[in-house]
Amino acid sequence: MQLTYLDSNSWLIETAGQRILLDPWLIGPLVFGNLPWLFKGDRPQPRQIPANIDLILLSQGLEDHAHPPTLKELQKTIPVVGSPGAAKVTTQLGYSKVTPLLHNQSYTLANKVQITAFPGSPIGPTTVENAYLLKDLETGTSLYYEPHGYHSPTLKEFAPIDVVISPLIDLAIPFLGPVIKGSQTALDLAKMVQPQVILPTAAGGDVIFEGLLMSILRAVGSVEEFQQLLIANNLSTKVIDPKPGEAFTLELQHRAFV
Repeated sequence: MQLTYLDSNSWLIETAGQRILLDPWLIGPLVFGNLPWLFKGDRPQPRQIPANIDLILLSQGLEDHAHPPTLKELQKTIPVVGSPGAAKVTTQLGYSKVTPLLHNQSYTLANKVQITAFPGSPIGPTTVENAYLLKDLETGTSLYYEPHGYHSPTLKEFAPIDVVISPLIDLAIPFLGPVIKGSQTALDLAKMVQPQVILPTAAGGDVIFEGLLMSILRAVGSVEEFQQLLIANNLSTKVIDPKPGEAFTLELQHRAFV
């Protein structure tokens, strides 16, 4: 399995000979609801859009996961799998092969990778977006992704999971609580699914954030502190803090699977 971190929540996942572009924000600014005074993300240099993408995988319909300027630049014939909210965004943008995936439903890519949706982040009072478990159907190697730190207890049924991509620090608003849940939920997840490797997402990369929301958000914890938490809890999981834009191969131990 080869991964490339593309900043924020964006990843290129290469497994079973398939190239999966996850939650891509690669060009232009990131703004919620056309309110740059509230929140705006910029990158000094745009990320080059990866070539030969087999699937676009979207966990949410919000701009930091289904980023309209980026999606407008990608080929509309690339298949898309996403939460219902993300499927609506991509359909409106003209994508021709869009599969909305409800919780506990699965999609199989090229008969090689099984993608299963789990309950992920709550967005507002009635919507729960998607987390995903990707499984190489030949080797059994598995990867789990959830970008805000909300993890379904049902994942325990799929343990062990080889690779986890999840926030490792909290991003919180004083007196209101975390917007992104990190250290404790990631530690609970590591105990539950026993990953070989865990990688941080959501709070890193070569990007610059500004706006009112950034002035009140507070980061709690660090990647280094989380590694110490794993050690203190006798977990052998390794933390990898990837350098944005550089592909790296995960050397994983073979584990029996069903």
